[in-house]
This record gives sequence, structure tokens and C-alpha cells, in this order.
Amino acid sequence: MVAGLCNLVPEKCEGLSMWGGTAGGGGAGVCSIRCLPRAFAVSKEFGSVDYWEKFFQQRGKKAFEWYGTYLELCGVLHKYIKPREKVLVIGCGNSELSEQLYDVGYQDLVNIDISEVVIKQMKERNASRRPQMSFLKMDMMQMEFPDASFQVVLDKGTLDAVLTDEEEKTLQQVDRMLAEVGRVLQVGGRYLCISLAQAHILKKAVGHFSREGWMVRVHQVANSQDRVLEAEPRFSLPVFAFIMTKFRPVPGSALQIFELCAHEQGKPMRLESAEHLAEAVRERQQYAWLCSQLRRKAGLGSVSLDLCDGETGEPRYTLHVVDSPAVKPSRDSHFAIFIIPQGRETEWLFGMEEGRKQLAASAGFRRLITVALHRGQQYEGMDSIQAELSARVMELAPAGMPAQQQVPFLSVGGDIGVRTVQHRDCSPLSGDFVIEDVQGDDKRYFRRLIFLSNRNVVQSEARLLKDVCHRAQKKRKKDRKKQRSADTPEDFPAAPGQSIDKSYLCCEHHKAMIAGLALLRNPELLLETPLALLVVGLGGGSLPLFVHDHFPKSYIDAVEIDPSMLEVATQWFGFSQSDRMKVHIADGLDYISRLAGGEAGPRYDVIMFDVDSKDPTLGMSCPPPAFVDQPFLQKVKSILTPEGVFILNLVCRDLELKDSVLARLKAVFPLLYVRRIEGEVNEILFCQLRPEKKLATPELLETAQALEQTLRKPGRGWDDTYVLSDMLKTVKIV
Repeated sequence: MVAGLCNLVPEKCEGLSMWGGTAGGGGAGVCSIRCLPRAFAVSKEFGSVDYWEKFFQQRGKKAFEWYGTYLELCGVLHKYIKPREKVLVIGCGNSELSEQLYDVGYQDLVNIDISEVVIKQMKERNASRRPQMSFLKMDMMQMEFPDASFQVVLDKGTLDAVLTDEEEKTLQQVDRMLAEVGRVLQVGGRYLCISLAQAHILKKAVGHFSREGWMVRVHQVANSQDRVLEAEPRFSLPVFAFIMTKFRPVPGSALQIFELCAHEQGKPMRLESAEHLAEAVRERQQYAWLCSQLRRKAGLGSVSLDLCDGETGEPRYTLHVVDSPAVKPSRDSHFAIFIIPQGRETEWLFGMEEGRKQLAASAGFRRLITVALHRGQQYEGMDSIQAELSARVMELAPAGMPAQQQVPFLSVGGDIGVRTVQHRDCSPLSGDFVIEDVQGDDKRYFRRLIFLSNRNVVQSEARLLKDVCHRAQKKRKKDRKKQRSADTPEDFPAAPGQSIDKSYLCCEHHKAMIAGLALLRNPELLLETPLALLVVGLGGGSLPLFVHDHFPKSYIDAVEIDPSMLEVATQWFGFSQSDRMKVHIADGLDYISRLAGGEAGPRYDVIMFDVDSKDPTLGMSCPPPAFVDQPFLQKVKSILTPEGVFILNLVCRDLELKDSVLARLKAVFPLLYVRRIEGEVNEILFCQLRPEKKLATPELLETAQALEQTLRKPGRGWDDTYVLSDMLKTVKIV
């Protein structure tokens, strides 16, 4: 690990926005930031004259500041109001906002309020010190000013106070208020409304002014999420400014403009509709709420969110917040950021909740944020990432962290890694996918198939040959001089299927499945007598290809439902068909059902299921549930030879469902072994028909060692790191 220390500087993060926060897992202990608490409720009395008369009489001269002081709002106010413009402040109350604007040069200010008490107070307070500023008792729903009298109408919380609910009477009052605002504004003038942007308020304001043909912009006030509302101290809610710009009516024009701006100096983002704008605001509110919860306490569960490009809205970083309450507090153990090298986000240590907990505990910080870099994004290097993330990650800091505390940025080897996207496509069955080459921790390169619907899972993987890796390293060193991104298609030449190291199995569950062949019979006979295999689920083809190349008498039928995957395997993973290996484009359920209904009888010595489910809502992602229904398992049994082995890759997080699957398998296959893949959810099940042939662990390891010795003979291209018996040491009989 290497660490870089930085003082977190907010202005370095202008181009980055939070967008589409998510929560991992979906089970117990998971904090979903989509569950925003009910926002600050406004009393119906706020629309009453008597309420405000009594309120200001009791409060006296002490200023009442809704949604922020002048210092907190001045950035957005100065951006949208020019000093020489004529400004009307509606519902001014006894806020100091107008006075402080006047003192910095905004002297053409008119203030109105329905409370006679507060108008009298404000006149007395400002008569001598601010002679050009006026205070008038007036109903904003029936103003006495001529049309087009002002260039700006400023509203700090007044719309929120009036729009207490969505009853017809309330909506009629708001319609009159907004109509009056539009009447007294000049063309080109702006209604600047400071609001919490609750859903019903945003809907009303945006709907009203967009129908009038005005430009609509919603601007989040910087650092507003750090303020805690007096009326609801449990939650921090961000403050927004609505900037509604009056355009001259154009007959027949349907043009509507909706924009969101996240920072005073940031570039506004154009949105397609009022609905998209409302969703963007809601997500920023969720993010603010999440930050407030994280500041107050640790242990919210598995919290994750995406940070997106401020201009495109595309995900740029995925953050996971991991708390370690057991870490002893010290000045330097509060908080750290861990940048995951590109291409390694799928590893157990970084990609799984338990792995991230282990990483956080070993790093020795009370809160660790892991940061995954998204494919398709440009990254210049560790320093630029650190500068870009500095402000955003500080918003997620834990409570009790000392002011001006330096926060370390950690990584592996001080590098952001290499990821080269070689190919992108979309399958009608599997959806969007990419083929990418990544550098592993041993500096070797690996090719991966990733389905973007489940972007943190490697669907298929193969190692590239050393000469390809060497060319890639030389080219990368050359490109570093040009300061190019590590995630472009040109980082090293797109290597076709011939560049694949076919002797190496990348996936641990594939290694275990191959080791299961030791359950068949005398190892030496496996290489000398015909061996019939059925593999359901092709992917990149590495599993059937390994069997084909290492067992010269094998005959393999591979079944794949998606024809796009056969193209991928052939073009990018070195797969090819032969007289001993055929691919059938079919649904595995239908293929096996047809065979079981025929008269040929048992025909396969080995049947392997390595097929994933396309339904992410299920507790079992491999195989699809229909593949382990008991009637279908009977069909599998009918095409398996009596001495054969049925090998199943099971990925099931639902313990009750897994127990049910094991019971169904046991009912059909009396002899059932299970091998858990360490650090993964995968379990490999070896199913056989004759319990009397059961092998104890020592016998099983001896058979595996004998098979490996046979496979290691010269000329067979065996990978020395692959020890068959190691794959079977932890096998248990169910």
C-alpha cells in the first residue's frame, strides 16, 4: 500500500456531482439512501396573517433566518443579482438579508410583508442607516406595483411557507402569488426563490413557470447540507435556489428549458424534462441526508453511491463506505480513502462486502472509503483523482474527526492500474457487454467478459500470453510520456483469440470443476478412453476448451442460449469448434429435455452446469432456478452414465433457498459432494448416482494427484500453479 496525504479542498471538485446513489446488497443491515425521510413539514398557520403578527411580536428584534444567513447565500445571490438592478423582496420578515445586500452595494431594494408588526420594526431599524431601502406592508398575492416594475423578485422561504399542502385553496393562493411575481417582473427578469425544494413545491414552481415559457434553473446552495434546520434537528436538508427567468412570450413555441447547477462556479447541466429535474434534485437531497447520517454515527450498513461526471451525468466513481468500530480511536486513524486499481474491483477483497471489511480492518481506520474507477472514463493518474475527489469524500467523513485533519489516499503499488476496453457490443439476450484487458497484481494481463448489467462480476476470464503482456508494458511506458489515460482502446493492440494462454484457468470454480473429474475412474484411463461431456453455459469457452485440449479422447457438447457469446468466445477467447467439440445454440432446458425424451439412453460421463441467471432479483444467480427443479434434475439423471458425475456451479446467497436446492439434488443424486470456493459465493457441487462408490477425502486426494501427474506429462502445456488435489482438500459430503 502507498499513501498520499492531502488537505481536502472543496473548490477542486467542481466538475463532479453525486448522481443516482445506490445501496448494496438489499438484505438486513443495508442502508438504502433512496429512503429519504419525510422532509421538514410546514405548518398551515404559516399562510395566516395573524400567525406572523403574533410570531414577530413574541420574537422581538432578534432576526429570524430561514434557510441560511447572508454569508451562506451570498454566492448564489451575487451570481444572479446585479448591484444596480431593482429588487423586490417578498415576505421579508425581520431577516438581515436585505440589510446586508444593501451594505455591499445592492441599494435599490423594496421589501414587503403582510405583518404590520415586522414592517414597523424594520422601518425603525433602517430609517437612518439605510435611507434608500423601503419597507411596505403589502399582500404579495395582490401587489400594488405597476407591471414590469422590477428586475428581480427575491423570495427566501416565502413560497415554502405558503405552499403548506396541495389542497385546492392553497394551490389557488400560490397561483395568485406566482402570477403577481410574473406581472411585476420585466422581461429578462428573474424570480430567485430560496427553498428546500420539497417535491410538491418543486413540482408547482417548475410547472407554473415552464408553462409560461420561462427558463427554469435549480441551483444547490454550496455547503447548505451542513446546516441543520431548527424545526427538524434530526435531519440536514440541502437548500436550493430556483432561478426562473422571464422570457418574452413566443406564440406557438413549445420550448422548455430545465437546468440544474451544483456549484456557484459550476457549469449548469441541461435536463430533458421537469420530471428529470425533480429526480436530480431528489437524488441530491438523498445524498445530503446520507452525508448527515454518516456524520452522526457509524455502522449504517453497506452504503454505496456513484459519483458522476458533472457534465455528462455518466458514473465516474463508485464509493463504498466501510466502518470499523473495533479500531481504536487515535488522531491518525479516523478516515482514509482507498483507490482500487482499474480492473481489480471484481476481486473479493474489493468487490465483496466481507472483503472490504477485511481491507478496512487491516488498514486500521475507523472509516475507509473504497473508490472504484469506471470503465469508459478518462483518468490522468493518482494525483488528479485525489484532487478531483477531495471535497466529495470529505462530505462522508465520520463524526469526531479533527479540523484540518490530513486524509490519506491509499492504493496498491501507487498506481491506478490498466484497463483497456477492446470491444463493446449489445446482445439481444445478455444486454450490453464489454471485452476488456486488465493488468493483474503479478503484472500479467487478463482478458475479461463483463455484462454491464452486473458490472462487478467477471463472466469469463483468460490470461494473455507473455509476449502480449510484454508488448503492452512497453507501449504503456511510452504512452505515460504522453500523459494518456489508462482506459482507452489504444493502450495496447487489440489481441485476437490467438493471444490467449489456453493452458491457464483463471476462475477458481472452473479449476474445482475440472478437479471433479477425479471422481470418474482410473485417472490414466481418462486420457485413453472416450469421455463424453455436456457443458451448459459457454461464456468465453475456457472450461470446455481446457477439457478439449487436455483430454485427447474427450467429446464435448457445449450448449449456449446466446449466439453472441459464441462469437465472443471465438473472436476474443481463442475458442474454436472441432470434430470433438460442438456448440449448440439452444436453451439448456430444452436441449436436455429433448435428449431425455429420446431412446438413446445415458450418453454423458460428465455434465457441467455453469450458467447464470439473468434475473438480478433472485437470491440465486447461478444457475437459473428452473435448472434445479426436481423434475428437470430427473432428466439430467437420465442422460448421465451410472458411473458419471454431474458438476454444478451454485451461487446462492439465500440460505433457505440453498438448503432447498441441496435437498432436491440429494433426492435425485444420492452421493453429493460440495466444495466452497474461498473468498467467493460460489460452491461447486459434485453429484453421483452410486453412494457405495463414495470416496473418503484421502482417497479422493490420491486420485486427484494421480490424474494431475498424468496431465503434467511433457507436451501437455500444464500450468504449474494448478494443483488438482488442492481443489478437493475442503470437499465435504452432504
